[in-house]
Amino acid sequence: MSFFPILNIDEILSSLSKKAKRDVKKELFSQGSDKKHIALRLREILPIAFDLPYIENVIFPTLVTSVYQGEKLSLPMLDEEKFTKENALPYFLWGMLYDDWKPNLEEDGLSVFIQGYENRGDYNRRKRIYYSALTPDLYRPMYGDKITAFFEQLFEPKNANKPLMRQYLDTYFDLYWDLHLGVKGDAIPEEVREIGESFNTVLAYINPVEDIVHDNYVRVRALRQTLKDWIDEKIEELVQGKIQNPEKTFVYYWLKNGEEGVDFRRKDVVFECFHNFVALSQWGNTIYQIISRLREDAGDADIKESFIKTMSSDFDREDGTPFTPLDRFVMELFRTISPNAGSISTLEETGTLEALYPRYGYVVTPHQQTSEYPRHWQNPRDFDPNRYINAPTSEQINQAKAREIGFAQCPFHKKSMEVKDGRKTELTNSAFGTVYGITDGNIYPVCDYAGYAPFGFGYRRCPGEQLTVELLKDFLRKVWKDKIEFKNLDLENPQKVPVGPVAVVDDNIGFINN
Repeated sequence: MSFFPILNIDEILSSLSKKAKRDVKKELFSQGSDKKHIALRLREILPIAFDLPYIENVIFPTLVTSVYQGEKLSLPMLDEEKFTKENALPYFLWGMLYDDWKPNLEEDGLSVFIQGYENRGDYNRRKRIYYSALTPDLYRPMYGDKITAFFEQLFEPKNANKPLMRQYLDTYFDLYWDLHLGVKGDAIPEEVREIGESFNTVLAYINPVEDIVHDNYVRVRALRQTLKDWIDEKIEELVQGKIQNPEKTFVYYWLKNGEEGVDFRRKDVVFECFHNFVALSQWGNTIYQIISRLREDAGDADIKESFIKTMSSDFDREDGTPFTPLDRFVMELFRTISPNAGSISTLEETGTLEALYPRYGYVVTPHQQTSEYPRHWQNPRDFDPNRYINAPTSEQINQAKAREIGFAQCPFHKKSMEVKDGRKTELTNSAFGTVYGITDGNIYPVCDYAGYAPFGFGYRRCPGEQLTVELLKDFLRKVWKDKIEFKNLDLENPQKVPVGPVAVVDDNIGFINN
C-alpha cells in the first residue's frame, strides 16, 4: 500500500485568502462547533460550491487528520498491535471504495492492504493467498508474455519522439485487466477504463479542494457499482471456463487458493481487483523515475554507468548469490527511488477536540530514510547493486538467527501453506514474518533487511514486490535490446499527467531507437 501524504490545513486551503483561512480554522477549533455547522461554513468560504456530502466526508476529514513520522527501523518488523494496517487508509479516500464513505468490510469486501494482521487468518493467511498469484515461478510462463507485449507496443517506432507517459497511461489498463481477468481491448467497457483513470487521478492530485480531485472522485463513486458488477461477471466467466487461459490471471490463483472461504471471499476477490488501482499505480511513477535517471541529455551518471555495466555482462546469470546482476540493479533502483514513501498505520487519536468531532491519526514508517540509514550500509547514498550480494535474505532469517539477534524467542514462527492450484509450491515465512515462496524445491527469497525498505517491512511487506521487480527487469531488457535512449523533448507546455500516488509530472520525456 502506498503512503499518501496528508496535506496540512494551509496546503489544503492554499487558494483561500488569509482571512478565509483564519475563518476556517476558527470554525474548526471553536468550542461548540459541530460537523454539520462546519460543513455549511466551509461551503460558504470555499471558492467552489462543493456538495455537502463531499465536504463532510472528504474535505472535512483532511482538515482534522494528523500524520506522524515514525522512526527509521533497525529490524524489518513492526508492532502488529500499535502499528496496525486495520483501516490504514487516509479517511477521506474511503468514499472511493465504499458507498457509505466509510469501511463496510463484511458487506462489500476488503483488501489485505487495509486489514490488520490479527484479522488475516492464521499465520497471515490472507496475505499468503494474495501472494499465491504473484510468486516468481508464475511470472515467465503466465504473465511474462503479456508484460513484454505491453512494452513492445509502448516502444513501437511510431511512438518515438513523443511524450512517453501519456502513451503508457493510455495502454496501462489493457495490461491491468489482462493480468487480473484475462480481458483487454474492446472487451473492456469504456466506463471501466474511465473509473480507473479517475481513481488514479485522485490519488495523484490528492488535494480534495481542487476541481480535478472533486470531479474525478465523484466520477469514481458514480461508476463503482458498474465496475464491481463487471468484475463479478468476468470472474464468473473465468470460473465457467469462458475466459481463455484462466491460469494466466491473478484471479485464478485467488479463487483456487482462497477457495472463496472466510479468508478470501468472492467479494474480496472483486475488491482486490479494483483496490489494486492503488497498488499497481506505482508502476507508472517508477518507470518515470527510471527514464528520468537514464536520460542521455541529463539523468544520473552513476545509474547510467551501472546500467551499462550490468547489461553488458551476462545479466541474468546465477552467480552463487541469491540475486542475479539484473535483480540487484533493479533492487538498487528501488532502494534509491523508493516510489512508495512509507508504510502507513492507523493511530488512535486523543486530545481535547475528541468530544467535538472525530479525529483521524496515522503514523508513517519511512522507507527511503530507512534504506539510506548509515546504520544499515556503508556508503548508503552510493548507487551500488553489489550491496545485495551478502545481504540477509528471508530464508536465512530463522529461529537461530532470531536468537543471534538477541530475541528471547522467534517473533514469527515458521509456518508453510501449500497452494491448491496444482503447483508444488509452499508459501512460508521468515522470523520477521516476511512471506516468500518455494516451488519444486527452489527457494525464491527477498532481501529481508531493514536497509532494503522500498516494499515495506516483515509481515506487512508488499506481496507484489517480486512481480514488480520482474516487470521492471523486462522493461530494462527491452530498453537495452533495442538501444533505446531517453531524452527531454523540450516542450514549451508539456501536459501534466498523473503517473502514480501523489505524483503528477510534466510529460516531457520521449525516446529514440538507435
